[in-house]
Amino acid sequence: MSEDLKLTILKRLDSDGLIESTRVAFKDVPEETVLGALKSLESQEKVSYKTLTTEFWTIEPEGKDQLENGSYEARIFAAVPAGSQGVSMKDLEAQFGKVAKLGQGKCMAEKWLKKDGDMLVRLVDSVVDQVKANLEVVNAEGMHPDPSVIKDLKRRKLIKANKILSYAVKKGADFSTELKKQATDLTLEMLQSGAWKSSEFKKFNFDSLGVNAAGGHLHPLMKVREEFRQVFFETGFEEMPTNNFVESSFWNFDALFVPQQHPARKLQDTFFLIDPVHANALPDFWERVKDVHEKGGYGSIGYRYNWSEEEAKTLVLRTHTTAITAHMLHKLAQGPYRPAKYFSIDRVYRNEAVDATHLAEFHQVEGVIADKNMSLGSLIAFLDMFFKKMGMSNLRFKPTYNPYTEPSMEIFSYHEGLGRWLEIGNSGMFRPEMLRSLGLEEGVQVAGFGLSLERPTMFKYSINNIRELVGHKVKLSDIAANPACRLDKKMGREAEQQSAAVNKI
Repeated sequence: MSEDLKLTILKRLDSDGLIESTRVAFKDVPEETVLGALKSLESQEKVSYKTLTTEFWTIEPEGKDQLENGSYEARIFAAVPAGSQGVSMKDLEAQFGKVAKLGQGKCMAEKWLKKDGDMLVRLVDSVVDQVKANLEVVNAEGMHPDPSVIKDLKRRKLIKANKILSYAVKKGADFSTELKKQATDLTLEMLQSGAWKSSEFKKFNFDSLGVNAAGGHLHPLMKVREEFRQVFFETGFEEMPTNNFVESSFWNFDALFVPQQHPARKLQDTFFLIDPVHANALPDFWERVKDVHEKGGYGSIGYRYNWSEEEAKTLVLRTHTTAITAHMLHKLAQGPYRPAKYFSIDRVYRNEAVDATHLAEFHQVEGVIADKNMSLGSLIAFLDMFFKKMGMSNLRFKPTYNPYTEPSMEIFSYHEGLGRWLEIGNSGMFRPEMLRSLGLEEGVQVAGFGLSLERPTMFKYSINNIRELVGHKVKLSDIAANPACRLDKKMGREAEQQSAAVNKI
């Protein structure tokens, strides 16, 4: 069919010199077939063509109803009896449903009807149903000579625009009625036989985009995670191994100086393992941890309770990555003293109710700095520099309580788009009861800070419900289309709110 169509086009051009419309010349051939033939002939420079677009209108379902039964206003007018008796709107709604209100409004606008108390009465004896007449013209002709009629019918959603594509064709620079098969590749056989000398090769289209390569796409969380990692690496941090999702309560709580009666260790906040229930053993320094809980030490009086070894062995899904930090600080204490900077970004688990901003699992971003003479002022100075790299320059710190840091601070940043201060993280100096029990020598101080990965990701990508970021409601098309993340540039909701604030000014 394609070769025959090409020959037919060439012969028509040879005899007529021009094809004004392929839709007229080849009315029984689908336009996509005609276009394929024209593109092939154009690549050989035998023809050139341009696209012609013709607009026509078709009747929508609501328009078909009014075409067959009359316009809403004509129906309502016909239902109102002549004279002063009239009819109530309630009776019209019972008879016509939603059509009654629409038709009544049009009748009032056209001054066909008026209200007399609760009744509708006629103002004229008869009317012409112009809407139905206009629809009849459009249905027959595919258009209407009066543009204002088309505009009105379109506004009432009674008609829909459609486009017909056709092509005007003329002879090309290398026109002929002979079709010669073009070679697409230079083959070994052509070179050996010399056939390449007389062969006609198909031209390469260097402007063609080609087929998109299939491949995976990074989730927004992973993009933001990588941005955070680069900020940590730029400031000299070492990444901690975070593949230990199950921890004993000892590492998750006790080693951090969290008492065994603390509410965070209860079932309503923590996921406990059923099989196995307990770890096989505790690390060799567990007695130091027990003593500091029961009796205190390092300037502390402890919690003054009977510490339970069995409770410490209970296995849980880690509730924070600080359990990994405890492992790393204990490992650091085993060798000769050296300053250290560690960070981790990974999943943690909390037994929380799921809503638009909370899930039972989320990603925690954590950083710790261990050094002699480390102070709260050192931590504040570092945090100021760290968050500036993420585009947050206006910080405030508010005192708070954490079981394993003292002093502790919540971190706030002023958001210009929202016009208010937002909490962006938590921080503090690890308590000596924790550090000395882990084996760090006197004088070594450790500062820590943390935040979630989900909150900045939702803000960067304008996501209002966390279940649209993680879980079965995630749209794969959004994952494929979302842009790269820049922590130091405003994007998503940040950019929208900044723009709105500027426009407001």
